[in-house]
Amino acid sequence: MDVALIGWSRAQFALTAMYHWVFVPLTLGLGLLMCIYSTYYYKTGDEKWKSTTRFWQKLFAINFAVGIATGLILEFEFGTNWSNYSYFVGDIFGAPLAIEGIVAFFLEATFFAVVFFGWDRVSKKFHLASTWIAVFGATLSAWWILVANSWMQYPVGMHFNPETARNEMNDFIAVAFSPVAINKFLHTVLSCWVLGSAFVVGLSSWYLLRKRHIDFSIRSIKIAAIVGLTATVLTALTGHYSGQKVARHQPMKLAAMEGLYNGKNKADIVGFGVLKSDKVYNDGKDPFVFKIDVPIPGFLSFMSFDNFNSFVPGIQDIIDGYTLSDGTVYPSYEEKAAQGKLAQQALRDYRQAMKDNDEEAKIINKAVLDENIKYFGYGFFNSPEETIPPVALTFYTFHIMVALGLFFIAFFAIVWYLNKKGTLQKVKWLLWLGVISIPLAYITSQSGWIVAEVGRQPWSIQDVLPLSHSVSNIPVANVKTTFFIFLGIFTIFLIADIGIMINTIRKGPEAVDESKGY
Repeated sequence: MDVALIGWSRAQFALTAMYHWVFVPLTLGLGLLMCIYSTYYYKTGDEKWKSTTRFWQKLFAINFAVGIATGLILEFEFGTNWSNYSYFVGDIFGAPLAIEGIVAFFLEATFFAVVFFGWDRVSKKFHLASTWIAVFGATLSAWWILVANSWMQYPVGMHFNPETARNEMNDFIAVAFSPVAINKFLHTVLSCWVLGSAFVVGLSSWYLLRKRHIDFSIRSIKIAAIVGLTATVLTALTGHYSGQKVARHQPMKLAAMEGLYNGKNKADIVGFGVLKSDKVYNDGKDPFVFKIDVPIPGFLSFMSFDNFNSFVPGIQDIIDGYTLSDGTVYPSYEEKAAQGKLAQQALRDYRQAMKDNDEEAKIINKAVLDENIKYFGYGFFNSPEETIPPVALTFYTFHIMVALGLFFIAFFAIVWYLNKKGTLQKVKWLLWLGVISIPLAYITSQSGWIVAEVGRQPWSIQDVLPLSHSVSNIPVANVKTTFFIFLGIFTIFLIADIGIMINTIRKGPEAVDESKGY
């Protein structure tokens, strides 16, 4: 397969996904806060809560509209650029995406009209219910999309049909409610609430610095700081559980996240470090220029397997083969590659037997295929180096994500406390930090997805299908052309989105009572 074609196809998908993820977390994060503000209005009847809700609702709507456009293009790319992938697992991967479009998007489209145009046209109770249902629909969309993504990381609920040479779903429940899917959904949605809260706190801090809309800003921060603090703590907790799933099902990703080349019992977590750029997995050299470990011996072992003495494999162990402390044996790269090649040859022989109407040969080759199908994808590789993800990018983005996550716990706690005391306006440096927290939240969010997706390279489906055999057989020039077209279109979308939002922010919330700060 043409390396340039693979590279440009990956670049185009990454471009689309990263632009799309600029809009999605703010949509989900503002959605929850919008619901809470609307609930306060319903309970109190205070017009200021109505004004607060409508202001954040406008920013939500602007962001939501642009997010839909990028999301549609992202889904189309599975057919245009990744047709081999779509053929191989379309029966499984397509199901959650179809449900997302039919059910979740239906809820969003139906009730958003009421949310945005139903003020003073429907009852307060119906409007509030519509707001919650619309945001629930958006969150449900995230659920099905993350189910599809989680299945790529942890393929379950399927069997391979040698007659069609496709994987087919045989357990929808296993796909929809796998432990990886549940943890990824919770971790992702909670992180969106963190970003939404940071956005509200940051923008409100900007108003306070300019001594505008003071009452509005204080009440916005009152809710956003609590939601942000709660969501950040829960994000860390679900991140821990997600990490344990990675340790079991994607050990190479975990090794890359920690820059771990040689596994050990009582493995430590790297708090900060700089990797050597020329490190080779089996050269026996220290991978770090320098590093500072978290001062808790065996903390990585505990975080991975709930045991401070557990063995955590490094990159070389994964290639050479290893055994976990509980006795689980993981074969070497050579063994996996051998099994993968056996599976692929058995598939070719089975399909030849189909043409020859040789039932005995079909039975024999089907048995060989079933025995070795688990490592089918390894048969496509020529060397163990091909199975190692980009370690430096995975390592640095993971540690950026963790560091900023800890920052946001402290940040939201301090903001909430000072806002409750009524002294937040006096702490100018914290207000400026609030403004800066908006881009920091986006960096955190994007870093998380880079870890998730770059860390599982070179796989499109873990252990089943590598990226090199997932792409469409199309001219590289076509992919290059559409890459730059999408880059231009998405950049225009982003500029337009930011411009409209800035204009809305400058106008501020609707006036309710000028004597009280509006």
